[in-house]
Amino acid sequence: MFNVRCIGTFRLSCFLFIVVAVVFNNPTDSGAVQLTQQTIDMTLASNELVFINFYADWCRFSNMLMPIFDEAAEEVAKEFPEAGKVVMGKVDCEKESSVASRFHITKYPTLKVIRNGLPAKKEYRGQRSVEAFKQFIKDQLEDPVKEFKQLKELGELEANKRFIIGYFDRRDQPEYSIFRRVATNMKDECRFYVGFEEASRQMHPPGQPIVVFRPDKDRSNDLDETYPGSLSSFDELHIWASEKCVPLVREITFENAEELTEEGLPFLILFHAPEDKESVKRFNEIVQTELLSEKQNINFLTADGQRFSHPLHHLGKSSRDLPLIAIDSFRHMYLFPDYKDIEKPGKLKGFIQDLYSGKLHREFHYGPDSGSETETEKQPTKPPESTFKKLAPSKNRYTLLRDEL
Repeated sequence: MFNVRCIGTFRLSCFLFIVVAVVFNNPTDSGAVQLTQQTIDMTLASNELVFINFYADWCRFSNMLMPIFDEAAEEVAKEFPEAGKVVMGKVDCEKESSVASRFHITKYPTLKVIRNGLPAKKEYRGQRSVEAFKQFIKDQLEDPVKEFKQLKELGELEANKRFIIGYFDRRDQPEYSIFRRVATNMKDECRFYVGFEEASRQMHPPGQPIVVFRPDKDRSNDLDETYPGSLSSFDELHIWASEKCVPLVREITFENAEELTEEGLPFLILFHAPEDKESVKRFNEIVQTELLSEKQNINFLTADGQRFSHPLHHLGKSSRDLPLIAIDSFRHMYLFPDYKDIEKPGKLKGFIQDLYSGKLHREFHYGPDSGSETETEKQPTKPPESTFKKLAPSKNRYTLLRDEL
């Protein structure tokens, strides 16, 4: 009788211990998985896709999002129940400040995507609804590689996109598995295509698959480039693909303006007519040959001058004046005086250096510096205010921890 009671008491104690452990280690018994410094690395390493809500309890936007994100997490878990596929998680940034610092969180809530253990370059900035989150997860889990059956299909690829093309013997090759993992991580930056057996046989020796990068022909005069490294190394292929797929000169749109602005670097922008491809290609060439040393300090961008007519108006210009170049420092905009001067070596670099030295700002306020070739009677002027700063993350959508602009 004594043994029976002891066993019963022991079982009850175990049960109560488990209940307490669950309650304290999982503050919510449903919804997104609560991630901590102790659990996040294992979660990232063991899942193809992890979608994380970085939040703070005191942030009203975080509180508005939380029930929506939790509901979406429940539905995603039902739709994709297999282990290792996808997890929707959440991090309390006040309690887990080291995790927040690691992922460079500067606003609440921030929604980040981790693919195969690596953070995606772009965070989620779309609609905050259950259906939108579910569709986003479905899109992320789609096969990132499209298969071509004939080589002629590659001649029909879009000229305004960047591609990485793989030529393999078989789908079950270990090298293709690595290629696909890289494609999963880089699907936002490049389109990935692959051919097997007869479709690619004439492009590579048997047993020696190759991978080729094809630049966006509308924006660049560069030729296709073959990957020179080992296809057995994920890290090596991923680094190469990252360098090729994330161009030095990017196109700014209303869809990506928020993330570009959030990077905090001034913009050097070529405004061009939609049909003007040659100015874009020439701008790319000059940046590549003359301005590589400035890439850590400034964002090189192109913009459709018709879609972005408002900044032109602030500069006193219109679509009739295209192409033209300007700097937006997030305080003011400065116009490069004569577009044709980009052909003069060092002229565009000098324009950037004049921003750093304060000369652009000084001359807009007080006229040309003493000794300038264009010196006239100095009259204080005011440069046009930044228009792109207004496209930064909104205080009506996020709690901003700092304003870097």
